[in-house]
Amino acid sequence: MSVTDPNMSPSDLRVLAEQSNAWPFEQAKAIVARLKKSPKDEVLFETGYGPSGLPHIGTFGEIARTSMVRHAFRVLTEDKIKTRLLAFSDDMDGFRKVPDNVPNKDLLAQYLGRPLTAVPDPFSNEHPSFGDANNARLRAFLDHFGFDYEFASSTVYYKSGRFDATLLKMLAAYDKVMDIILPTLGPDRRATYSPFLPISKTTGVVLQVPMIRRDVAAGTVTYVDPDTNEEVETPVTGGNVKCQWKADWAMRWVALGVDYEMAGKDLIDSVKLSGAIAKALGGTPPEGFNYELFLDEQGQKISKSKGNGLTIDEWLRYASPESLTLFMYREPKAAKRLYFDVIPRNVDDYQQFSDGFAKQDDKQQLGNPVWHIHYGHPPKADMPVTFQLLLTLVSSSNAENAETLWGFIGRYRPGVSPQTHPKLDAMVGYAINYYRDFVAPTKQFRQPSDVERAALQDLRDALSQLPADASAEDIQNVVYEIGRRDPFLDQVKKGKDGRPGVTLDWFNMLYQVLLGQEKGPRFGSFVAVYGVQNAVNMIDGALARSA
Repeated sequence: MSVTDPNMSPSDLRVLAEQSNAWPFEQAKAIVARLKKSPKDEVLFETGYGPSGLPHIGTFGEIARTSMVRHAFRVLTEDKIKTRLLAFSDDMDGFRKVPDNVPNKDLLAQYLGRPLTAVPDPFSNEHPSFGDANNARLRAFLDHFGFDYEFASSTVYYKSGRFDATLLKMLAAYDKVMDIILPTLGPDRRATYSPFLPISKTTGVVLQVPMIRRDVAAGTVTYVDPDTNEEVETPVTGGNVKCQWKADWAMRWVALGVDYEMAGKDLIDSVKLSGAIAKALGGTPPEGFNYELFLDEQGQKISKSKGNGLTIDEWLRYASPESLTLFMYREPKAAKRLYFDVIPRNVDDYQQFSDGFAKQDDKQQLGNPVWHIHYGHPPKADMPVTFQLLLTLVSSSNAENAETLWGFIGRYRPGVSPQTHPKLDAMVGYAINYYRDFVAPTKQFRQPSDVERAALQDLRDALSQLPADASAEDIQNVVYEIGRRDPFLDQVKKGKDGRPGVTLDWFNMLYQVLLGQEKGPRFGSFVAVYGVQNAVNMIDGALARSA
């Protein structure tokens, strides 16, 4: 019985899940163990987002991964415990720096230090603030993906009194919190630090000033206003102060009862400090793990303010949402480059995982990424060609329109059309976009050596003897046969028939000389789709260029 079989009972699926070592299940098991120590009727999953810049893929990845853990938890508990996912925006944070990738920078520079929800929207007049504008972009994207989440605004929660009770606990535990934080700070910062950041009543700036008095009974703190040099007493409740972020994180965990939150590897120390503060407030830190960071093309950490790496919209211009989610699922504790060249592999790997799912046993299916990507209901695999093959078709034919590509596909797979395979139609569009933006500008044809010219001539003659409807396997056999010569012969690796194999240099030469690219799909499959005569003409063109 497959794990997707509707007749499988929740208890049978739970038993299988308990034996799985897929990382979402491993994370969910920690939450189950937590509940055994402290039972509760609802489990809260949280993800945090700082709207100081445009939302980037790292933010999406955190929500996607947390959603996978949430689903795994539901399976392990047979969905008998209510769960919620809170996407929390720290939009009351002070505006510290004008991002490089936003318009109207001069306007924004006038509002440095104010809460992000008190900074004008630089993009349009559509939203009341910069924080609200970025929040809207994040929510629109999460809605597009169909995530089951609730959105929370730090500004709303502070001003509505949602945090008041815990803020008063923070005030009562002020000395304990200071004892946790101060040893981690340098002398200058230690002299001015306070877990509370008052909002200036005159400038609206989030102030980083020391507290000179505290009144636990009155629920107030007193500080010296840096602009007027006068003492100001203000309540810690009602949105009059905001907590420093490590204290803020802990306060939020305790106030909301957060059970699970993951964070980037760069926040390991912050997680420990916030956990200690949460305990000082009488709470229990959430479960979670520290994932590795995403890197840009140069191996640097991606940043919202720098705008390096890939944006969410950019990925979706070149590939399917499922491929992006696969990228997030894989090896969350390994650092990965998040750049354009990772897209084709993830598109085709998603297809391979999808194709293989039905052939796997129960244990293997629960370890297959598509089961987690689709929350236990992966769609039936039906993708007749690979993304790499489409890219090669676009490149070889210089096809700049979908109709040309569909002409090749329709001949290779009769009956397959945009109407019968809408996802393939979308992938055709992705391939054209990717080719135009990344392949075409760098396309260079390598000149063949004399030995390579002779091999290409023989391949051309051999292909011309094949029927127009030759199968991909028959074509591949011809390609192998012609490649069995020096310097491409591989005496170590044997073919299926026991004969000597062919080195990758043979296929690399074909891609570089004929297609102007470093690598490509299985050559026999490409020729089958492209057409035998078209392939012969392509070789003639390459030989003519190098004559």
